[in-house]
Amino acid sequence: MRVGELARRTGTTVRALRYYESAGLVVPRRLSNGYRDYDPIALRLVAQIRELMALGLSVEETRPFVESIADGSDDADVCAAALATYRSTVAAVQDRIGKLTTQREALDARLDAAATQVTTRAPAVGANPSNLVGSPLPPLRFYATVGRPVDLGALGPGRSVIFVYPLTGRPGVDLPQSLLEIHGARSSTEQATWLRDHHTEIRTAGAARVYGLSAQSTGYQRELVHRLRLPYPLIPDPRLTLAAALRLPTFTAGDMTLYERLTLIVTDEVVEHVFHPIPAPASHALDVMRWLTQRRRTAQ
Repeated sequence: MRVGELARRTGTTVRALRYYESAGLVVPRRLSNGYRDYDPIALRLVAQIRELMALGLSVEETRPFVESIADGSDDADVCAAALATYRSTVAAVQDRIGKLTTQREALDARLDAAATQVTTRAPAVGANPSNLVGSPLPPLRFYATVGRPVDLGALGPGRSVIFVYPLTGRPGVDLPQSLLEIHGARSSTEQATWLRDHHTEIRTAGAARVYGLSAQSTGYQRELVHRLRLPYPLIPDPRLTLAAALRLPTFTAGDMTLYERLTLIVTDEVVEHVFHPIPAPASHALDVMRWLTQRRRTAQ
């Protein structure tokens, strides 16, 4: 088979195949016209290289496995060279894990130290969020934790649920007591967990999409998405751009200005309903589901 067909059937590139050839791993015959011609076994050889590279092996480290297949052996994984390569790769992975763990712990320590230094002032007086019903969302673009921009003015058809929260804590780190005493400043993590656990039900009840939004940074929100395995993206708004555009209520905590807790139901780019205040954040997902279900039944 020609190099283009082999690349297509193995999901690789012609450039990669030529690299494998230069390494002596997958070597074709040269026809009289200079074209490369591969035997059918090349499919197995390339598949083996790609599979092992996905596990962290280098191209050169795949050699004993590839040579075993080329020699006609079906027991490539039990040869001594293969076992040595596995052990070496596992040791390298463990070394990288150790370095990354050390790096994460150092970053966590800095973040935790900063969190314990937060002091608070009295909450700031904001606008009445219920007045937003019937207003269009402004065309503000944010880079969400999914790594792509989200335009609040073009969320798409159907209902979007945007829950706005002050901030989330970290495991083993208590928020300052003064911050916990401010209404609406706690239980964000529990609320995010409930929305995660009931995400499918919320979508089934009539929400086309779900977002979370806070004044915390992208890095902080990505950590939360990873730790809680959230199925919906979070939107960072550290400059409180949305608050300025809609006059959303906020409060101050030391040098931070945080959002008061509220949830927007947006339909076809217009605010249809606002949940505010939210007295029980941990079970707020149930309130959203009930509202969506009732609206769906009313529409029928």
